[in-house]
Amino acid sequence: MSVANETKLTSVMPTMTVNDIRASIAWYRDVMGFSVAREMEHEGQLVGAVVAAGAVQFLLGQDDFAKGKDRAKGVASRLYCIYDGDIDEFAEAIKSRGGTLEQEPTDQPWGARDFAVKDPDGFMIAMSNGAGMDG
Repeated sequence: MSVANETKLTSVMPTMTVNDIRASIAWYRDVMGFSVAREMEHEGQLVGAVVAAGAVQFLLGQDDFAKGKDRAKGVASRLYCIYDGDIDEFAEAIKSRGGTLEQEPTDQPWGARDFAVKDPDGFMIAMSNGAGMDG
């Protein structure tokens, strides 16, 4: 009996701890073109937000700095997102809104075309047309 065959997920929402929740919301909204689906407050303070692009949502959470203000974030991880549109146009739109690409649009050996950006806290996000990813 294989547990993996019985597990049925319907979605995933990456959660990222950020240094400045307002700056992160602004970056995802103004640079990446995401919408702000929800903001969460606790005792009158903004502590989190859900940003969305299509069916994909990211949860941003304000760091409470209990583990120190210099704690590295986004290290050794990459969010690989499939984009249903022209990758080159998306990359240009990000640059026109003040964003910086970590990797320009590139054709990959497996058939995908992708580019990468890094958010204000160092989380790497790859945007791909998804070609060659269907197994």
